[in-house]
Amino acid sequence: MPEDWERALAIVAHPDDMEYGAAAAVSHWADQGKEIAYLLVTRGEAGIDGMAPAEATRVREEEQRASCAVVGVRAVEFLDHRDGVIEEGVALRRDLVGAIRRHRPELLITLNHHDTWGPGPGSPWNTPDHRAVGRTTLDAAGCAGNRWIFPEQLTEEGLEPWGGVRWVAVAGSPRATHAVGVSDDPYAKAVASLAEHRAYIEGLGVEKEPREYAREFIEQMLRGAGEQLGTELAVGFELYPQGW
Repeated sequence: MPEDWERALAIVAHPDDMEYGAAAAVSHWADQGKEIAYLLVTRGEAGIDGMAPAEATRVREEEQRASCAVVGVRAVEFLDHRDGVIEEGVALRRDLVGAIRRHRPELLITLNHHDTWGPGPGSPWNTPDHRAVGRTTLDAAGCAGNRWIFPEQLTEEGLEPWGGVRWVAVAGSPRATHAVGVSDDPYAKAVASLAEHRAYIEGLGVEKEPREYAREFIEQMLRGAGEQLGTELAVGFELYPQGW
């Protein structure tokens, strides 16, 4: 993975999306002094079956902010698209372009936009929210630099075009092309970051204590990517360079 950048923006659908592996890379980069912000397209209100959406919104926002603090992310923003029924289209792209123009990142990070989580037949099906946000993030990366796309953001919001996105890195992709090797400290922080989503993990019906569940999941993910890289622990990404 290229690391000659200073600012990144992670755009994902739900609280917890970054914590299932990618947060280890975020922690690694934050330790280098890089600035990473998170944009959550929903507030995760449909994510806990036994909790009413209004209460789930409050709980999941709190868990996401606590999770971000563990890996050194200070800027956390939420949009108000509806959890579970995010629509891929102009409205979503407008919101993501606005965020890119506001944060002016060189690297965009998003989650798997492909139909499945694995490369072959029988792989688990991905969710509509992940597909919509991932695909729209890729679209928005180029649109943000064109002043004639959503020009009202320039005149009404004072947002200048931003054509400085150099890469979009897709976490959790079955077609990973690059990887970030991580040491013990980012690994430990990634485990702690996922464990902060206690209510969500318990809502999944997981019987293990959240930290133990997080440790087992993160270790499996990072070791799998590490084998491909030839190191012990790594986070894999599918990298899309921007520009011509």
